[in-house]
Amino acid sequence: MPELPDIAAYLHALEPRVVGQPLVAVRLASAFLLRTVEPPIARVEGRVVRELRRIGKRIAFGFGDSQSNGPWLVLHLMIAGRLHWRAAGAKLAGRNSLAAFDFPNGSLVLTEAGSKRRASLHVFAGEEGLAAADPGGIDIMASDPDAFRAALTAENRTLKRALTDPRIVSGIGNAYSDEILHAARLSPIVQTHKLTAEEWERLYAATGETLAMWIERLKGEAEAGFPEKVTAFREEMAVHGRFGKPCPRCGQPVQRIRYADNETNYCAQCQTGGKVLADRSLSRLLGKDWPRTLDELEVLKRR
Repeated sequence: MPELPDIAAYLHALEPRVVGQPLVAVRLASAFLLRTVEPPIARVEGRVVRELRRIGKRIAFGFGDSQSNGPWLVLHLMIAGRLHWRAAGAKLAGRNSLAAFDFPNGSLVLTEAGSKRRASLHVFAGEEGLAAADPGGIDIMASDPDAFRAALTAENRTLKRALTDPRIVSGIGNAYSDEILHAARLSPIVQTHKLTAEEWERLYAATGETLAMWIERLKGEAEAGFPEKVTAFREEMAVHGRFGKPCPRCGQPVQRIRYADNETNYCAQCQTGGKVLADRSLSRLLGKDWPRTLDELEVLKRR
């Protein structure tokens, strides 16, 4: 799923292309994409894009002006949705093409891989309607340490769940939470109510620094062209998507916890004091034989 740095890169690439330009037409290839009826999608056609915003992991196109609080078009890419900049009037070819937003200088095409249609498009009448689309999580880049800690300790959650809950933190998902926790040298399953003051300082610093680094990196890539290959798995990442590969800090193999369609990646040496966290499926299978340390895991591998 595109997260805060990816959305920032999309906005960076879209701003010079669409702000100040009229949205000539919206072409929908999937009837399930549009999730609102009022106001109608036609309300934004012919209007000039005045503003772009990030609302959590959503991209919002504002069509207001100095005299009125105009409508908003809001895209949520979910897991497999991606944006592409094409020549004006580009055809919607293939089953993965869901919509095109036509501008005089090009067409923004939305695609979604796979068979599940999770991406969504909403039209809101104004600022009040737009506010309803915001899950309410804090903006890390604008928060101070006290606000950060207060948000994450409102409920006693694991760090992984707290960082990825959009009602708590805005824009962070599976990938960047892994990177943040590795940078902070903290276990993904430690409870927020159990962190020490020093650990909170590490987490706050790691969150801001990790996101800022990736925002700048992806914006830099967007300078060279529209970001066509947005992915949650990047070779430069420390642990996310790197199961079995060496941790860049200590050299120990990156571990994982698998659940549903996702997995959490972490370094046992750097983050959990050498303890291998239980993987739901494998720990059930191995029972008491589940390795508790990196040394026990190596012994198991040699059997």
